[in-house]
Amino acid sequence: MQPNRKPNLLVSEKSPYLLQHAYNPVNWFQWGKEAFTKAKNEDKPIFLSIGYSTCHWCHVMERESFEDEEVAKMLNEHFISIKVDKEERPDIDHIYMTVCQALTGQGGWPLTVFLTPEQKPFYAGTYFPRQSMYGRPGLVELLDHIQQLWDTEREKINATSDKITRAIQEPNTQSFQQKLSTDVLEDAADQLEDMYDETHGGFGQAPKFPSPHQYLFLLREWKRTGNGTYLKMVERSLMSMHRGGIYDHIGYGFARYSVDRYWLVPHFEKMLYDNALLAYTYLDTFQATKDSYFASIAEEIFDYVHREMTSSEGGFYSAQDADSEGEEGKFYVWNPLEINDILGDQLGSLFCDYYDVTNEGNFEGKNILNLIESPSHASFAQRKGMSPEELTLKLKEAREHLFTYRQGRVPPHKDDKILTSWNGLMIAALAKGGAVLQSEVFIDRAEQALSFIEDHLIDHNGRLLARYRDGEGNLKAYIDDFAFLIFALHELYFATGQVIYVEKAQHYLKSAVKLFWDEKEGGFFFYGRDAEQLLTKPKEQYDAAIPSGNSVMALNLVRQFHLTGDPVVRKYMDEQLALYTDSVYHYPAGYTFYLCALQMVLSGPEEIVLVEGENKEHYQEALTSITQSFSPFSVLVQKTKAKKASLDQLTEMHKDKLSMDNKVTLYLCQNFSCQTPIVSVENIQKNFDHT
Repeated sequence: MQPNRKPNLLVSEKSPYLLQHAYNPVNWFQWGKEAFTKAKNEDKPIFLSIGYSTCHWCHVMERESFEDEEVAKMLNEHFISIKVDKEERPDIDHIYMTVCQALTGQGGWPLTVFLTPEQKPFYAGTYFPRQSMYGRPGLVELLDHIQQLWDTEREKINATSDKITRAIQEPNTQSFQQKLSTDVLEDAADQLEDMYDETHGGFGQAPKFPSPHQYLFLLREWKRTGNGTYLKMVERSLMSMHRGGIYDHIGYGFARYSVDRYWLVPHFEKMLYDNALLAYTYLDTFQATKDSYFASIAEEIFDYVHREMTSSEGGFYSAQDADSEGEEGKFYVWNPLEINDILGDQLGSLFCDYYDVTNEGNFEGKNILNLIESPSHASFAQRKGMSPEELTLKLKEAREHLFTYRQGRVPPHKDDKILTSWNGLMIAALAKGGAVLQSEVFIDRAEQALSFIEDHLIDHNGRLLARYRDGEGNLKAYIDDFAFLIFALHELYFATGQVIYVEKAQHYLKSAVKLFWDEKEGGFFFYGRDAEQLLTKPKEQYDAAIPSGNSVMALNLVRQFHLTGDPVVRKYMDEQLALYTDSVYHYPAGYTFYLCALQMVLSGPEEIVLVEGENKEHYQEALTSITQSFSPFSVLVQKTKAKKASLDQLTEMHKDKLSMDNKVTLYLCQNFSCQTPIVSVENIQKNFDHT
């Protein structure tokens, strides 16, 4: 809050991002009829600013421009200014980000767009400094220029806005001329291999994003083809990310991206969705390699999320800022004197040597902890004349002391809104963690978060909502919310065997089809038929930092069909997979989560049906063997004597699968045909030792 300033209309909003601007001298409006009517009545263009509360450059633009009286005066006199939280309104953000990328060749936040009162865009960009510098136009000059154009060249603006609007409203029709085959999987793997950084892992140069779904695809392609290169790419990348500064070695969790190719200097904000997808990916890699190193990182992520990002009611918060006290990364960086003061010279020197802390520093004179150039743990211990176990204990002690000290610093801002979509991803990761690591704690946390959604993010009509904050659930859920929630429900079923999760997945699939399905072209629109109808109706397919709702729905439909055999689900599954034919052939590496669904279909999806016998311990031993195996093209069906755990009440598919000789029994089925049952825990374990 700014001293001696009156609040604007945003002061009554729930969004942390909008509330950050509630005391700007700019007369901000939220997106809605009031702003558009005022723009029409006063014949003014709209200044649309889109961002989110943990966005570093959004903070910079606010400090430079939106808190500035001169800029505010120009905006208030000549424009109607609208603020949008892109995490609450991804539909609006998607439309105008598409415009920005088309006009400028790039995008990002803050997103700045000028619109007519009819919401038609005619100019777009991202961050603008207050004054022009380094070839980037300044906001003051830009506002003056736009205002003059509005007054003197209105016809030109209208023509431009009409042209842009027509372009984004053109339907993305598909020709369906090409049938998807394994060729597209091989092309995607080749493209990723071409972009792969053999030295530091990851793809491309800088900046580098984690993009976990690319590794999920490569793991499955390794499984499908046996090409060990793909597995090595994943292992090297995940190890490099963890060893880099993008990982918080004191408090755990990954930052959003690295500004360099080495994974050293992060953009320090932490996003829930990144950590969810990364935890899931590290668990997949643990299953594939049996290397507990990868499992331990997933567990650390879960520790971070539980400690920092979980509400008292069990839902998960959205993000933590990069900035504290107005400085990017200040909460996370160190210097040797500080560390030695906390730990003492001997332990401090050991810690600094291990985590690359020097007097010169590696970030603006300070140090980001990292292990990029460090030798192996064992060789470092040998060099210091101690055992690896002794070194582990000393470093653990040091990290605990530094964590306690760091907790006394001014923490970064936390965006405490709870989004259904991102919660779905974290529920899925926790459920998988519970199954793979045999942890009831992780399953409990996943189920608590699901209960939170069911208690607070479904309205009185049964409609799923997108956002909860400060006691209020609001905003009709988007396709991402439905898709990620169904994904989570499947993971909960695989972890618990409770049929209620398959039933709920079926319910949300039907609702998604009703609300979002495109009857003409197939696929799911971004927002529903019952939501605000915007300038255009996007249908996102590309897998960016987060997989698209359509990609996740493709996998959901494949899984649901192979769990239930429902022919209606099969119909939508086939149409959803066909949705991608043209676009995926053009650049398959941009659709890696969708390709996970295609991999499953082209590999011949398998139903793993495990039936309980007399000995419950044997059943549990067999189940552990299955859940710790890497079987990405399978769905797991558990049949126990507890009625609530039987899928038989939902489908006829597996009613004939019975225990043989009262022993735990395994059925492996493909294309609705099953192999000879495998009986006894020893034989089942042998089967999955080789998966």
